[in-house]
Amino acid sequence: LARSRGAARALALRAADSAAEESRGAQQERRVFRPVFERHAAILADAIDRDGNVAALTAEGFETAQLAHSSTAAAAVSRMAARFAAQGDALATAVRVLQDAKGRRGYLDRRLVAAVSRPPEARDADTEARIRTELGALEAEVADLEARMAREFPEYAELTAPKPATAAAVRSLLAADEALLVYLLAGDAGHLWVVRPGGATYIPLPGADGETVADSVAAIRATLDPAGFGGGRLEDFPAFAVGESHRLYQGVFQPAVAALGGVNHVYVVPDGALQSLPLAVLLSAPADPPADFQAYRDMPWLIRDYAMTTLPSVSALRALRRFAATTRGTEPFAGIGDPILRGHPGGDRGVSLASLFTSRGVADADAVRQLPALPDTADELTTIARKFGAADSALFLRERATESAMRAADLTRYRVLSFATHGLVAGDLRGLAEPALVLTPPDSAAPDDDGLLTASEVAQLRLDADWVILSACNTAAGSGEPGAEGLSGLARAFFYAGSKALLISHWAVASASTVELVTGTFDALTAQAGIRRSVALQAAILAMVERPSAPYFSHPTFWAPFVVVGEGGAVATGTAGTS
Repeated sequence: LARSRGAARALALRAADSAAEESRGAQQERRVFRPVFERHAAILADAIDRDGNVAALTAEGFETAQLAHSSTAAAAVSRMAARFAAQGDALATAVRVLQDAKGRRGYLDRRLVAAVSRPPEARDADTEARIRTELGALEAEVADLEARMAREFPEYAELTAPKPATAAAVRSLLAADEALLVYLLAGDAGHLWVVRPGGATYIPLPGADGETVADSVAAIRATLDPAGFGGGRLEDFPAFAVGESHRLYQGVFQPAVAALGGVNHVYVVPDGALQSLPLAVLLSAPADPPADFQAYRDMPWLIRDYAMTTLPSVSALRALRRFAATTRGTEPFAGIGDPILRGHPGGDRGVSLASLFTSRGVADADAVRQLPALPDTADELTTIARKFGAADSALFLRERATESAMRAADLTRYRVLSFATHGLVAGDLRGLAEPALVLTPPDSAAPDDDGLLTASEVAQLRLDADWVILSACNTAAGSGEPGAEGLSGLARAFFYAGSKALLISHWAVASASTVELVTGTFDALTAQAGIRRSVALQAAILAMVERPSAPYFSHPTFWAPFVVVGEGGAVATGTAGTS
């Protein structure tokens, strides 16, 4: 234990510094460090069985798990919180300029590595020189801005490269009916820490190693994603993997139930394959294989017992509740959707990116224009706007739903934004490989307006939003880079842009059920003042599961993909105020 503790401490400071960097080298470094932290967590778990100082060992393990969890989505939340913590608009603007400069520096660093790694006959000296020149200028700009932060905003370094939160600090952030679950799925076993206002508990998960959980998640996902259901017809839907769902529940959640008495809202920091499966879809008791859609109505889904919110990290909860708790937005809602597309109206909100791009990395506007139209998204957004009392000008539909309109609009005015359109997943592309949202394509595509709002373009937006709704397919997907962790794509980008919470999806979603789920969530949100976002989603899900007029909505493929990520608490719904 002493030797392991020394190794973990030696890497902890470097891991914190690395968390503040977006470069590929920093990301790789974090992956290299992880096995050390996993091993230390296992040794601490063994020591709990041998040592009477359970509280101290549990607290140390809780902090060790956070070091293993470092992610780009968590870093984006920290950067957003730092901007909101800055005192004064001028300083907040300087923080954003610094963060953007560091992001540009990371991008150029990757380009330079790629350029100099080419075979000698393929290298371009002029291109390499231009990149080096811009990198030099950025280094000078970053140094000047960091010096200003040191003088005027000394808390900046801690906010953007936070040390692991202590269990005691997290306890003070939780309400009496809330709990935080932190998972670490190592190569030989799983670990779980449950934190409540009254204390922290370590729970070993001996049968929940990373590979076992990944196999279970894959088996469950195979019966959920309509993209593999022969065109998505109801008659092609496979029976849900009820046995695997309950076994996974027994492995990763049931051991925590004894520590959750009186809890109805659970924050979850998932790990490994759990990042791609909403825990709401687990079954808390054995169930018979369903004979028809009606059979799903009475199944013991975990969502019946708890409202759930996903967090990219423990530090994200601290950042969101302490430093980004207020919004200065004066308008309640803006909706973006119903792009002008020529394809036959479709039943889902996702397609493959692979055929949409030219070799320059600019989308083929004509190909984008042939995607299926989504006229029901206009009804979805209009309905929500009425619930909030939003002005007609807050609806960016049809010819207003463009990239240029998004860049021109003052999006910081809106406390809730909803994008209802096709969501595209990164794939094997010529020139571009990142997720995107489909907007109305222009007559002629340009690099800054081709009908696709990509993750990197989202990160350039400026928001001050309590909640962003991504009512589209696969919006929880990663960035598309090798080894990318969950939430590293659109989710990371929207957090960086300035959203405190997201509603995102884990697989292809049917348009009709998405309208039902999103509008139902806002029905609950506006019907009860102060209701939590996660509770509003829970209410909408249960209403779908139990709806007798549409029994097929009881199948979890329709209601389970969407999760709340970030701040799962209440959201202001009036014309002004704070969350």
